[in-house]
Amino acid sequence: MSKTWRPATQLVHGGTLRSPYGETSEAIYLTQGFVYDTSEAAEARFKGESEGYIYARYGSPTNDMFEKRMCLLEGAEDARAMASGMAAVAAAILCQVRAGDHIVGARALFGSCRWVIETLAPKYGVEFTLVDGRDLKNWEAAIRPNTKVFFLESPTNPTLEVVDIEGVAKLANQIGAKLVVDNVFATPLFQKPLELGAHVVVYSATKHIDGQGRCLGGVVLSSKDWITENLQDYFRHTGPAMSPFNAWTLLKGIETLPLRVKQQTANAARIADILADHQKVARVIYPGRADHPQADIIARQMSGGSTLVAFELKGGKQAAFALQNALEVVKISNNLGDAKSLITHPATTTHKNLTDEARAELGISHGTLRLSCGIEDAEDLIEDFERALSAVAA
Repeated sequence: MSKTWRPATQLVHGGTLRSPYGETSEAIYLTQGFVYDTSEAAEARFKGESEGYIYARYGSPTNDMFEKRMCLLEGAEDARAMASGMAAVAAAILCQVRAGDHIVGARALFGSCRWVIETLAPKYGVEFTLVDGRDLKNWEAAIRPNTKVFFLESPTNPTLEVVDIEGVAKLANQIGAKLVVDNVFATPLFQKPLELGAHVVVYSATKHIDGQGRCLGGVVLSSKDWITENLQDYFRHTGPAMSPFNAWTLLKGIETLPLRVKQQTANAARIADILADHQKVARVIYPGRADHPQADIIARQMSGGSTLVAFELKGGKQAAFALQNALEVVKISNNLGDAKSLITHPATTTHKNLTDEARAELGISHGTLRLSCGIEDAEDLIEDFERALSAVAA
């Protein structure tokens, strides 16, 4: 029955397991291990001859519910819940490469994602190439005989560039490589990478899925075959498992995901328009606006805008700091996707480890700010920005 439910219903009821007590809310199975009726039962379970749980590092009923609900939302066959978004990214990439393999990644990535590709992977003999992901010709030119993985974010962090997921997936298929897509900024409500041809999708569930500043989490979704052949052993033996308590918290968060994202996106669209018309703002990038540089791709692969707005102030770092410090409703934080509106200065926080040249390539200046809109009243947010902008020197 759950396969015929619409998304909002799936996010409330999908994958639910109930104990004999018939609890309304999902139960938290806060246990390290499980017991067996007999020695023979334990042997059969370890052999895979009977179904059941073995150890919380491998899985638990609470985590299983979260994974199943995410699969329903994403349209994936299987998933593994991870302790954080970066645990999910690292696992999705590293579980399928070995020394001598080659990764092609879009250069517009979150700082820690770039570290995994640029610093960690080469320590184990894995080569990499970073490209301007906006042009498919760059992806094609970077392909080598040993290319095994393509990795991208779309929209990107923090400048909201968009990559043609379907086009990159076709290139990957031509050479037998796998495309991994970080879909955090679009959310699973506005973009379906698997439907566009991607092979693996990753999320920081810390963001919109929890969306209320409570816990960390991540998830990797793909086909059952890919999970079994690539991720399963990595997951079991390296231990990036999600806590059952966090899985339960995320199950509560996901119930209200459509309501929160709808309000956040509406607020982001309003703020983007206000900022675009302000004399102290040099530029605004928002996937819901017709003036986005890749509006044609957005129309093909996204069904909504975003909860994020990127914009650049004319006065550089001094202006950016003045604006942030003057905001009252909007809080300064490096997080995003929260019910509270949050703003960050990427050049001094999330992307501070990049060189000035690398930031310039990505379009991150000292005046760039990334706004994550929350669910507050839009008029309060607008008044907050109008007042704060008045505090920025002309």
